[in-house]
Amino acid sequence: MNKMLFKKMVLIVILLSGLNILSAQDKNLKPIDLKLPQPMFVGTPQNMQVPNLEKPLGKPRPPFLAPAGTVNLAKGKPVASTDEEPIIGEISYITDDDKEAGEGSFVELGPFTQHITIDLGKKSDIYAVVLWHFHKQPRVYFDVIVQVADDAEFKTNVNTIFNNDHDNSSGLGKGKDLNYVETAEGKLIDAKGVQGRYVRCYSNGNTNNDLNHYIEVAVYGKPL
Repeated sequence: MNKMLFKKMVLIVILLSGLNILSAQDKNLKPIDLKLPQPMFVGTPQNMQVPNLEKPLGKPRPPFLAPAGTVNLAKGKPVASTDEEPIIGEISYITDDDKEAGEGSFVELGPFTQHITIDLGKKSDIYAVVLWHFHKQPRVYFDVIVQVADDAEFKTNVNTIFNNDHDNSSGLGKGKDLNYVETAEGKLIDAKGVQGRYVRCYSNGNTNNDLNHYIEVAVYGKPL
């Protein structure tokens, strides 16, 4: 057997081994248990004069796959906010697992850049974060930034998993992610298994007014 043929055979074995490993990993992935709320509007919003706007998918979002045993770690967990006295609602609504858009399901925070912080209780592997700001009508929220950290002050192991603040108006650096229209599906952010205990979400008003809203934030992962 010549050297060239031998090298080709070794390469084939390595590639097949890699495929077997990927196949085993795929078998351990399951769709996350994501129950969506009732849609409040139908069709594609028109005349949304927003730069860097994500094009609508035009069909339901495909299921998000994560390791078996992944759950919503944020459900029922404590939430803190930069606005301690919301205009409407309670901060606790953000993790109460109610994703509907009606009265009594959302919290309204003051103007300018605001953020909320969820304590997951312990450091965890985080695979996805899903945000519902407000989906009673089509809106775009500005400076949507999502970070994960080990501590409540966000000084240790801080990772930004989403940032669409294109002009750094919120002071956390320019982001490259796209603006998007709020829908009943929420915004699903692939966290790629980042580790942390605290999840912080920023926003800076929307196309309808200068206020900030949250219906629900779900954090899908597994405790370490």
